[in-house]
Amino acid sequence: MPDPRSDRFVRSHLKVRQLVLLVELGRHGSILHAAQAANLTQPAASKLLAELEHALGMKLFDRLPRGVAPTDYGAVMIRRAGAALAELDAGHQEVMELSSGLSGRVAIGAVLTPATTLLPRAVVALKARQPRVHVTITVDTSKPMIQQLQNGELDLVIGRVLDSESAAQLSFEPLSEEPHRIIVRAGHPLAGRSDLSLQELARQAWILPPGGSILRDRLTALFLSAGLDQPHQAVETLSLPVVTSLLGRSDMVVALPEELIQPYRDAGLLTVLDFDLGLRMDAYGIVTRRGHQLSPGAELMLDCLREEAARRVL
Repeated sequence: MPDPRSDRFVRSHLKVRQLVLLVELGRHGSILHAAQAANLTQPAASKLLAELEHALGMKLFDRLPRGVAPTDYGAVMIRRAGAALAELDAGHQEVMELSSGLSGRVAIGAVLTPATTLLPRAVVALKARQPRVHVTITVDTSKPMIQQLQNGELDLVIGRVLDSESAAQLSFEPLSEEPHRIIVRAGHPLAGRSDLSLQELARQAWILPPGGSILRDRLTALFLSAGLDQPHQAVETLSLPVVTSLLGRSDMVVALPEELIQPYRDAGLLTVLDFDLGLRMDAYGIVTRRGHQLSPGAELMLDCLREEAARRVL
């Protein structure tokens, strides 16, 4: 049941300008620069912030010699203000699209494997039903995309929920696990060997995902637990075209799901080494904001994702 005190706060005290100011304070860390970005004078911005803190009964920002820094309460309000403004912007977009005869839009983020396999099939299915839905796709690691989802910048994410604090605010529908294997070019010096060791693999030139990604963390733990140094020769990228081009032109190695490179394997361009990394990634799935009403375009995208995922299982 909604808290009537919260409803009174929103109706009686909260102003859209305060939401804009909160977001800009989070971006700039300065009342002066936030005021300029929000088209306010510095005194007006200071007054709006003081009114908001008074209404909440909480200090939202620590005043520092050079700027301001959000308190824990301020960080919550910045995040919620960003999501609220994104919702208002999405509402405006929907109205404009409806009035011009378009049929909405959906912004979706995906980690690499479903971005290359499941998502394209779902987008084709969506376009067959509703060609005018505008689809925006982001490919990244889970953590930044979940943040974008919470901020209202993405409608859906196909990825993983890694933060226990965020889990309560999100809904997660598991889709698939991602066993990873070592992928190399066809004709690689290590191809066809059955006596490979992790020590020998650690000496190879690697293509690695960016630091902070779950795969990078697990590869690091794998080498460390075996008492090995991290690969000294490495290139960091998430781009599959870059990965496949590097593999084809060198003796580099990479850890990827077999499903991701199957077309290249079928074409005789890439192969899988006979070595079990023992790497099992957590299942990825469809992530949405709990209790959030999706737009018609995003709802249709969700339906297509579920249908294509079920078709893969059959």
